[in-house]
Order: sequence, then structure tokens, then C-alpha cells
Amino acid sequence: MKKSLEKVSGFVYYKKNDKMRRETAVLKRKIEESLAQWKHSANHKPLIIKGCRQCGKTFSVLDFAEKNYKNVVYLNFFENPDYASVFSGSLEIDNIVMMLSALLGSKAVFEAGETVLVLDEIQDCPEARTALKFFRIDGRYDVIGTGSLLGVKGYGKEPKSIPVGSETVIDMYPLDFEEFLWANGITAPIIEMLKNSLETETPVPEALHNRMKQLLLQYVVVGGMPDAVQIFVDTKQMNEVLRIQRDIIRSYEDDMVKYAERKDKARIKECFQSIPRQLSKENKKFNYSVVKKGSSASKYAGSLQWIEDAGIISRCYNLTITELPLEGNVEEDVFKVYMQDCGLFVSMLEDGTQYDILQGNLYGYKGAIFENLIADIFSKMGRKLYYFRKDSGLEVDFVIRYKGECTLVEVKASTGNTKSTKTILRHPEKYHVNSAIKLGDYNVGRREQVLTLPLYMAFLLRTP
Repeated sequence: MKKSLEKVSGFVYYKKNDKMRRETAVLKRKIEESLAQWKHSANHKPLIIKGCRQCGKTFSVLDFAEKNYKNVVYLNFFENPDYASVFSGSLEIDNIVMMLSALLGSKAVFEAGETVLVLDEIQDCPEARTALKFFRIDGRYDVIGTGSLLGVKGYGKEPKSIPVGSETVIDMYPLDFEEFLWANGITAPIIEMLKNSLETETPVPEALHNRMKQLLLQYVVVGGMPDAVQIFVDTKQMNEVLRIQRDIIRSYEDDMVKYAERKDKARIKECFQSIPRQLSKENKKFNYSVVKKGSSASKYAGSLQWIEDAGIISRCYNLTITELPLEGNVEEDVFKVYMQDCGLFVSMLEDGTQYDILQGNLYGYKGAIFENLIADIFSKMGRKLYYFRKDSGLEVDFVIRYKGECTLVEVKASTGNTKSTKTILRHPEKYHVNSAIKLGDYNVGRREQVLTLPLYMAFLLRTP
């Protein structure tokens, strides 16, 4: 077990007094609370942690398992495909336990109520996912599976029976902005100060305001992939951050080539590589002709869906009208696409972009960069993304449910007008909106129906 943790975590360990200790600080993740809630809930089902590759699933699960169970049995189906043979025959639990004990020896200790079985990259063994139903019925052992490409079309490894009702699924993302703040020494009392400024609509003290602006620009270029954040926190070497990010991008492209159906491989890669161009052109929606001249949805829609299912991108749908419920008013075929992690998006741009952003010199990409930042923050909060645009010229960057109301959100890299927002607010009888938020290079303030907030406060705009 400890060998596995040492290998898969992506961090350096050393032994001291026969205990594994980290040479660098552990990145605090919100998934820890979700895992604890799951474990302590009565009659909990097997758990699936689903998320894009390299977002920290394996480390978080193994770290939690070591702290909360007497025995941890770990299988990685990607690194050891032979482990799948354990689930190729009878899925009766005693048979699986016997097979694992024979295969792993002393590493496989099963005690009722004291053992967790961790099934890493479970999508590589569909029979193991089918077995979750039987672990649920048996109830003696906890099971946690992690998956990067679960549900991806063309993956080619579908379980005979997905255990509907026998598993709990939690989506995991790269570090969000709040987790990034924790990693950089911003404590809970400081975040409470920010929350208080938001609730009372009073300016953030200047020193803290400037520090938060600096951290936001750093988050824009670093993003939330754990290895990138760890290197940044430890060394501040942006060239190393960029190297890690581009390695991740290459690994995503490798997955597209390796796992997609033959006819889709090239199209998926073309869709993925078009994302920076889609955003830089300030398109009002995702345009398939930007992927390849003359292309259409009929040719590339499936490819785009593959990338979304892999957890790499988020769609932001246009609304037919600005009223709740937002989901009921989407135009299914009119949407924008954002990278789920803003740091990976910036790494796909030309060399020197990171330096420009940290210096506040954003040039032609400023709109795209900050829209993708807010999409990153909102999507990692679990928000679905919506915007509003009409042929008349009205356009609002995002529309959210906030404090029980439909609320417009404008994103400004610097100061800028909000003509569309003002027009919509003047006609509540038509648009059903009475409030708006303008995110930009401001401190907290209000002008009538428009609340102005610094960009870094977007993570405080919770759903309730």
C-alpha cells in the first residue's frame, strides 16, 4: 500500500520512524470533507470519484484511506491490467476476497468494517464496476473507485451492468480558487473578512485587496492541477509550472488518440486544439468552422462531447430568456466552450502569455482569459454555465441563480461599460431580472441595481 501511495501521488516522500512523511506541505482539498461525510453516513454505498486525469483523485483517496481505515487494499487497473482477472469470473464477494488475497498476499487484509478496497482507474475494468452492486449488498467492506474516462464515448470498455442505485458518484475537479488560496497561506479568517465585505457591500482593506488581486493573476496562469500548484507553492518557478501544464495537455491528447474510436481520433484532437482560437475570436458561440473550414455540428459534435465527458471542458449555454429555472431556458445547440482549468487554457497560448498576465498586460486575449477564469471558478463550484445573447446585440457574459434570483454577471478585465446589462435591468417586465454583478478591477461597491465586485470574489457567489 505505501509503495503504491509513494508511486502514484506525484510527490516526494521519505521514511522516518517507519512512517511516510511528506517533504512538502499537503495541499488541502475539499474532497476530504466529502469523503468523511460519505464514510460516516449510515449504510453508505460504494463510492466513485470521477474527474479529469491528474486532478488529484488518487492521492486524495489514498491519503483519506490511510488516515481512516486499518487496512487499505489498492488496485490500479491502468498500471496493472492483470488485476482485472480477479473480476473476470464470479463476482461473489468471498471469491473476490480470496482471489485478491492470493494475488497480493499480505497487502490484502480484509476485516469487516476495517478494510477499504480502492479501485483506481476503474474504467479499465468494467467488471469491477459491476461488482460494486455485490459489495453494496454484502456490506462488510467499503469500496472507493476512481475514474478519469467514465462514460467517455468510444472508450470501448463498458460494464455489462452499471450498478444503478448501488454507487455514489462525486465529481472532483482540479483545485478551485479557494483551495489555491489555502495553498498560498490565505487562512479561514481572511476568507471570512472577504465574505463579510461581500455581505455588507463594504470595500476590502487596500492591503488585502492588492494581495488578492496578485493571487488571482497567479491563479489565472497556474490554475488548479495539483502538480502545477505544488511546484508553484514550493518554487515559484513559472517555467516548471508551464512544463507540467503542457505535459498534462499532451497526456490529454494521447488519451484522445489511444481511447477514442478510430474515426473520431483526429476530429477530437482538432476540436480540442481549436479552443484557444474559439475564445480569442470573441465568438458569440462555439463555431465548428473554426475547428476546420467548412465543418459542421454533424461532423464534430460527437468529438466535442468526448472532450466534455473526459472532464476537460465546460459548456456555457445560451438562454432564450433570463428567468428561472435557467436549465429550462437553454438553447441546446448554442453554447460557448471553456477549459475547465484556466491554467491549462493559458498554457495552450503562445510562450510569454504567463509573463504578460502576471504583469497585467493582457493584450487581445484579455476577454477570453477572464471569461475562462470565471467559468473555471463557477464550474468548480458545481454551477452549470449560462450566458445570454440576442441577435439585437444584447449580450451578458454569465447568468446565475444568486440569492434565489436570476442575476446577470458581467466580466471586465478592466473598467468597461455594461450597456446590455443596463438595458435588461431597465425592462424587468420583459427580462425578469432585477439585479446584476459586475466583476472586474474594482473594490466592492454598488450603483443602484449593479453590485461591483473584484474578480477574486467570484468564488464567494454561492448558489443559495
